Amino acid sequence: MKLSRKTVLLSSVTAAFAVVGGGAVIAEATADREVEPEGDEPVEETTADPVGELLASMSLEDKVGQLFMVYVHGESADTDDPDAVASNRERLGADNGAAFVAAYRPGGVIYFDWANGLADPEQIARLSNGLQDASAVPLLIATDQEYGSVVRIGEPATQFPGAMPLGATRDTGAAEEAARIAGAELRAMGLNHNFAPDADVNVDPENPVIGVRSFGSDPDLVADFAAAQVRGYQAGGVAVSAKHFPGHGDTSTDSHVGLPVITHTAEEWEAVDAPPFKAAIAAGTDMVMSAHLQFPALDDSLKPATLSPPILTGLLRERLGFTGVVVTDALDMQGVRTEFGDDRVPVLALLAGADLLLMPPDFPLAHQAVLDAVGSGELTEERIDESVRRILTLKHSCGIVDTPEVDEGAAADSVGTDANRAAAQDIADRSITLLANDGTLPLASGSVLVTGWGENTTRMLASALSASGFQAEAHVTGDEPDADAIASATAAAAGRDLVVVATRNVRAGSPQADLVAALLDGAAPVVTAAVGTPYDAAHLPGANASLAAYSYAAPSLAALAKVIAGAVEPTGTLPVDVPAASGDVLYHFGHGLGYR
Repeated sequence: MKLSRKTVLLSSVTAAFAVVGGGAVIAEATADREVEPEGDEPVEETTADPVGELLASMSLEDKVGQLFMVYVHGESADTDDPDAVASNRERLGADNGAAFVAAYRPGGVIYFDWANGLADPEQIARLSNGLQDASAVPLLIATDQEYGSVVRIGEPATQFPGAMPLGATRDTGAAEEAARIAGAELRAMGLNHNFAPDADVNVDPENPVIGVRSFGSDPDLVADFAAAQVRGYQAGGVAVSAKHFPGHGDTSTDSHVGLPVITHTAEEWEAVDAPPFKAAIAAGTDMVMSAHLQFPALDDSLKPATLSPPILTGLLRERLGFTGVVVTDALDMQGVRTEFGDDRVPVLALLAGADLLLMPPDFPLAHQAVLDAVGSGELTEERIDESVRRILTLKHSCGIVDTPEVDEGAAADSVGTDANRAAAQDIADRSITLLANDGTLPLASGSVLVTGWGENTTRMLASALSASGFQAEAHVTGDEPDADAIASATAAAAGRDLVVVATRNVRAGSPQADLVAALLDGAAPVVTAAVGTPYDAAHLPGANASLAAYSYAAPSLAALAKVIAGAVEPTGTLPVDVPAASGDVLYHFGHGLGYR
């Protein structure tokens, strides 16, 4: 029988990974089966270095493929949808995911709702299994499921509030349990890696890319919660990636569209940015993701951290002692493309100390560039082997090689269960923070107008208030209400017992602030509810009451309604300082009012 390339590699995988869980598993592998031992015959142990044996069986092309994680288009691995096929050909050089992984043998695939549909647990599990079936070496299958503002897989998956509301609970046990549940749901759908938790310390209220993705502005709090979530995700069955090293919490530029500069001194980095990464490493994080930003105090060459040997090797590897996989942030982001071409970025990232190259904008170009760099001697094959060994070791230690596929039929029963949803709601209930209150809250009953940011948000909050016994109506004004929208909202507020204004990302001069000011001129008391960062409160003076939910996920909106009604006591406390426009602190870290 002539064996295919895939069959030969799969045999190598089976044999090389026969030692699992610290003990010997009998595995005299053939092309398509494992032979079980008979009787009580003594068993000869397999190689002490299963990863090394597999690595030795791989060609250079195999190994370079393992260095990449990409996204593929299509709701199924073998999609023939014309749009998906065209997108895959343009970016990957293959028709669909199955063809791509068979041809290039990448280390992993990352899911996005806009690329893969991600419609329901069974479809996602079927996609995962299809990709694994096509891959010679089991894949890392990942997504960015941070929850809160960064969610790739929506309902029916359990929707947790996110990092900053977790920080507001001050309960690391809740953070660990949320991650465990989330990890188990992802694993049931065939995902085995999550790009979480965010270990950034958000000390810049104007930060356009982190904000509520951070647990807070206190390094110790962020460290404790990041470590808790590392433990939780791993207990749920998925690998994790602490991000964005060396710290993205003090930037006013979004690295998706530009190159941020961190002006912290080395001492400030040690005190502010480093503790969460140290804690995540101590907790056993599988990966650390690099940031596309300049940090002059750590590397005066001004190379982005993703391309910086002093940061990735000198600091992360040698000083912090991280031995796991270093993954880049997405290589299609502008922050890493400002100076170097798409053919140079992957090579420079590997030279800096990265192992896994995430989402190059032109995969064939990037793949060939790494091969060419080995051919020219700029990169050595020994250097490639170092990274591939780390990636294969991760796949081995996480059980991905043993059980790459999942039960598609069982996925739906494991995702979004009543118990999981109840856990998410409990966390949301305990995260709501009451910043100010003149006695308006709680309100036992009456007519409530809900207006402000977000069409879905205002309607969902009105529905939640109706479920709490109010006569609630949503009045959509748009994210940046103009004069007509503001006038319409003030007219709708007439005769109401309460007006609730949902806000998000309010800045000085924001039309959202104009809306609140106009409503305050009316007779009805006004409650502001920040469904993003709590920094909104600094630009909304005079409200009768001010709430911070940190999230517009359904559990957070339900929790807001319960707090307004007095069915739940507000117990959340600020995980950040909220500065006033003057620069003084308006509400300090730890602030939070109650009703009693």
